[in-house]
Amino acid sequence: MQVIVRDNNIEQALRVLKKKMQREGVFREMRRRRCYEKPSEEAARKKSDAVRRMRKLARKQAIRDGLIAAPAAKKKVIKQPVPSTIKS
Repeated sequence: MQVIVRDNNIEQALRVLKKKMQREGVFREMRRRRCYEKPSEEAARKKSDAVRRMRKLARKQAIRDGLIAAPAAKKKVIKQPVPSTIKS
């Protein structure tokens, strides 16, 4: 995984790296491998993951078919600069 550091802005590069790792599932994998997982716990986790995937797939299919409304798009909040008070 590679992240470009622009203008020596390490904080932004770390945020980008963290987001990429989150999308790839690196954090989830690290948490899972931290300690031994019993076979019964692994089976339960895999089953719940499968249920979650199927629900997500069914929800997407229902949206595509028009059975349920699509979730509203999130609005981006643009921070306006605070006007400085001019003292005279």
